[in-house]
Amino acid sequence: MKTFQEFDLSPKVLRAVTEMGFEEATPIQEKTIPLAMEGRDLIGQAQTGTGKTAAFGLPLVNKIDVTENRIVALIMCPTRELAIQVAEEISKLGRFKGIRSLPIYGGQDIVKQIRALKKKPQIIIGTPGRLLDHINRKTIKLEDVQTVVLDEADEMLDMGFMEDIQSILSQVPEERHTMLFSATMPANIQKLAQQFLRNPEHVSVIPKQVSAPTIDQSYIEIHERQKFEALSRLIDMESPELAIIFGRTKRRVDELSEALQKRGYAAEGLHGDLSQNQRDSVMRKFRDGSIDVLVATDVAARGLDVSGVTHVINFDLPQDPESYVHRIGRTGRAGKEGTAWTFVTPREVDHLHFIEKVTRHRIMKKQLPSVAEAMEGKQKITATKLIEAMQEETHVQYKGVAIQLLEQYDSVNLLSAAMQLLTGEKKDVEIELTPEDPLRAKKRRPDVRSQGRRMGGGSYSGGSAERRFERYSKEGGSRGPRKDGSGSRDGRTGSGSYRDRSSNSRDFDRSGNKDRSDYGSRDRSRAPKRNSEGSQDK
Repeated sequence: MKTFQEFDLSPKVLRAVTEMGFEEATPIQEKTIPLAMEGRDLIGQAQTGTGKTAAFGLPLVNKIDVTENRIVALIMCPTRELAIQVAEEISKLGRFKGIRSLPIYGGQDIVKQIRALKKKPQIIIGTPGRLLDHINRKTIKLEDVQTVVLDEADEMLDMGFMEDIQSILSQVPEERHTMLFSATMPANIQKLAQQFLRNPEHVSVIPKQVSAPTIDQSYIEIHERQKFEALSRLIDMESPELAIIFGRTKRRVDELSEALQKRGYAAEGLHGDLSQNQRDSVMRKFRDGSIDVLVATDVAARGLDVSGVTHVINFDLPQDPESYVHRIGRTGRAGKEGTAWTFVTPREVDHLHFIEKVTRHRIMKKQLPSVAEAMEGKQKITATKLIEAMQEETHVQYKGVAIQLLEQYDSVNLLSAAMQLLTGEKKDVEIELTPEDPLRAKKRRPDVRSQGRRMGGGSYSGGSAERRFERYSKEGGSRGPRKDGSGSRDGRTGSGSYRDRSSNSRDFDRSGNKDRSDYGSRDRSRAPKRNSEGSQDK
C-alpha cells in the first residue's frame, strides 16, 4: 500500500488529506490516482465505501487552477444523497487550495442553486435530471469542462438515466478526461464506456474475503468521548498478553499511548513520524514483552509481523474493508486464536455494516464491559502474577518482613492491600483525547417524493451495489424484468431507458412551477433532440 505522500500531490492538497486522517491509500486509490493524474481515461470497478471519491477527487482537485472562474469539472451521481456526500468530500479535499465546488440536485430550490452558480464554482457535482434543467435554462454551461466523472454509473443506468447522460455529455467538449466508476460491468455500462471514453484503462478492485476463523470479532457501539474508558475496561477484562490498538491518525496514536501510560499500562506508540531508531526501539520492547500494548496507525503497522499478539483493538474504525482485514490479521496467526474488538460510534454503524458485507463476515455486537467486570479481570491478573512470583522462589529476602506483618495484621486484609498496590489503580487520572470525525458509509436514504420506491421498481436502500454484484454473478450479467408494488418495470431498451416512467416524484419550486426531479418523469420538450435510437448524435 502507498501513502499519499508518495503521490505527486501539491502541499495544500496533501495537507487536506492529512487533516482528514488518511495516511495510506486504499487499493482503488492506489491504482486510480496515478492514471488519473496522467489524464488517462479509466473505468474503475469498485463498490461504494472503498475510497473511490478520493480516488477521482484528489487528482481533480490537484489539477484545477484556483484562479479558474469557469466550470472545468463535472461529476455525475445517481442520487441527491450521493451528490451531497461527494460534494462534502470534494470540499474537504480542496479547502486549503481554495477550490470551489457546488452540488446540484433535485428537491432543492432551483433559484437558490442559480444564485450559488453565480459564485463561479469550478466543480459541479450533480444528478442528471437537475443538471439537464440547468443546461436548458442556460444557467450551467459545460463548454469549458475538462474532466467528467460518472460515479456509480451502473446505478444511474439502473434508474433510467442513459438518455440524460448522453444529452449532458453531448454538451461537453470531446477533448476531455473521462472517468467512469461502477460496481458492476453489465453490457449497458460497456456500451456507455465505448461511446464516451477513449482507450480507457480498466481498474478493478475485487473485495477481499476474511478467512480468519481463528479470530473472534466483536464490536462495541460507543460515543467518541467514552472510548478511552471503554478501552481501559477492555484491557483490564481481557488481560491481553500482547495487544495492538489501531488509531486513525498520528495525533490519535500519540495522545492514546500517553494516556495509557498515565493510567499505568505498559504502552508505546508507533507511527510514520518516528525515526527508524525509534521504531526499532518500540518494536524491540513489544517483541520482548517490555511493553504489552502497541498503539499504531495503519501505515506504521504495515508489514508488522509479531508472534503472540492475542488482541487487536480498533480504537478508530478503519476507512475501508481492506484496512480492517489487514488490522485484524495481526492476531490469530499460525493457527492460534485471536480476538479483535472494534469501537464504533453511532454515526459509524452503517460503515461497519458495509465492512461486514464486503468481507462476508458477521461482526458480533457486544456490550461495554462493566466496572465490576473490568475490576474482576484486573484482580485475576494480579493474583496470577503473585502466584508466579511465589513459585519462582526468588522472594526469600522478603520472608522476614512478611512474618512480622502476619503477626500484627489479618492475613486476608494484608494480602488484599498488597493486591491493591500491585493492581495499580489510577482511575483518578483525567484523560481527554482530541475527538476524531466519524466515518460515514455512502448509504442512500429512500426518496421521500416517491414514497421510498426507486424508479423502475425494487426497494431503494444502502448496499444495492453488493446485491447487484451477486445477482450479476449468478445471472451472467443478464437482467430480467423486476416488479414491485407499483407495477412492473416495462420494456427496457439497450440504452437503459424506460418506455414509461412514474410521474409521482415530481416536485415544485417555490414559485409553484413544476421542477424536474431526478427520479420522476422529464419534460422532453426542453431537452435536446435525439435520433430514432434514443441517443443523441455528437
